[in-house]
Amino acid sequence: GEDTAGADDRTGSVLTDAVIGKNCIVKNTYITESTLEENVSIGPFSQVRPGCHIAAGCKIGDFVEVKNSHIGQRTAIAHLTYVGDTDCGSGVNFGCGVAIANFNGKEKFRTTIGDGAFLGCNTNLVAPVTIGAGAYTAAGSTVTRDVPPDALHIARPEETIKEGWAKRRRQAHGKD
Repeated sequence: GEDTAGADDRTGSVLTDAVIGKNCIVKNTYITESTLEENVSIGPFSQVRPGCHIAAGCKIGDFVEVKNSHIGQRTAIAHLTYVGDTDCGSGVNFGCGVAIANFNGKEKFRTTIGDGAFLGCNTNLVAPVTIGAGAYTAAGSTVTRDVPPDALHIARPEETIKEGWAKRRRQAHGKD
């Protein structure tokens, strides 16, 4: 069954064994065997898979999938993001395209994210990993080690620009 008492808007959504708190906006979203507390906004086109607890005041954007995770109050998970097997604190900001790599082909691992952390766009978290409270990850980083509280994690190669490379390649292949 589902409990939709107090749900303001669940347009186009499919709720299966879902508990939805008061004043929630749930647009075009699948929610299965999970709980949303009050004042949560989610969707469109998102999925909350079994075992999730989304705390009060969270904002979850479009094309977000959350599985077997606890998300703390006022956390924002932008869009185009996968959060699996994660314990996330409150006031966390997920940039666009964050992905949690929780499965190595044989086992699943958990990720922990502390209160107030900021995950830059296209950050990959390779579980098991912990992001400390207040820590930041730079856009495009792949995180494989624990990040201490209030630290900045940067993991991307130095940029290299090879002037004229594309033209030389086309000429070598007879396309220019």
